[in-house]
Amino acid sequence: MNSADATGADATGAETTGMDTDEAEADMGGSGMRALVIHRYGGPEELSIETVPEPEAGPGRVLVDVTLAGLNYADLECRTGEYLRLPLPAVLGIDVVGRRREDGRRVVALLRAGGGYARVAAPEAAHTVEVPDGVSDEQALGLLEQGATAYGALALAGRLRPGEAVAVTAAAGGVGHLAVQLARELGAGRVVALASTPEKREFVRSLGADAVFDPEDPDLAGRLGQEGGLDLFVDSVGGPVLRAGLAALAPFGRLVSVGAREGVEDSFTMGELTERSAGAQGFWLKHVLADRKLFEDVAGHLFRLSVERRLVARIDRTVPLSGVAGAHRAMAARQTVGKVLVDVRGEE
Repeated sequence: MNSADATGADATGAETTGMDTDEAEADMGGSGMRALVIHRYGGPEELSIETVPEPEAGPGRVLVDVTLAGLNYADLECRTGEYLRLPLPAVLGIDVVGRRREDGRRVVALLRAGGGYARVAAPEAAHTVEVPDGVSDEQALGLLEQGATAYGALALAGRLRPGEAVAVTAAAGGVGHLAVQLARELGAGRVVALASTPEKREFVRSLGADAVFDPEDPDLAGRLGQEGGLDLFVDSVGGPVLRAGLAALAPFGRLVSVGAREGVEDSFTMGELTERSAGAQGFWLKHVLADRKLFEDVAGHLFRLSVERRLVARIDRTVPLSGVAGAHRAMAARQTVGKVLVDVRGEE
């Protein structure tokens, strides 16, 4: 799965993201609410606006009155059943921002098994963080899932050090455009970005990338390997792009994967790593969510940068529930830049 090119992890490890079905979302109960539901896997036409029971909080969960939900590449793969085969009928959506019902505080939350395209969500309390003053709902939602994935790939898995050269694939996507900015904040000496269209490449340049290349360039490995090669290559694409990044690694360089596009071959041999004294690692946001202190620390870091305007999530568009199918199509066609939001109350 590829969350970076939404982009992009997610999210949480795909933009890959870190969402899984280890735990089912809360049982439905209580009063009715509007939600976007799928009854079978398939195309965007399977999404339908319906009135369904509100979720119940249950042990370890909180109720959130949702203002905005995130639209992520993981949602497309959940809709088709290619990533998570959620029990049907299902409500998609893996991140939300809104008001915690018990105290009215603004919170942003990650949902491990969907439920975000709705007026009310019931995330695990441990996967919910308060939004500080100075951070808008839009920025909080744009930053948490994709920003934590970008930070995890760069700092936790990639162990980026000041002065190092880093390259980011799908750099105009939800994870990618934040990774470019975070690489700068972490002290990278050279930031290289890959983006698929002239418009996307211009956007990424505006974020401070030192060089921006077309991932379809036949000499991509040579271009990435300029100026001594790469110390870190953060990939969410796989296939020939991953192999070009691997070929461009400097001695002791690292490759970090946060997922790959569906059906793309992304394998390589230990011999290829050995001949470069290189390392390879994956990153999945799930393992940050499993550590409450780490999750809070990462979220707090992202929000501090946001308050200081040193990290800004690009909001591509905000759509009502009736516009989600069209947004799914746009994302599948790689027509989005940054984060797509869903206004779950926009048609009241």
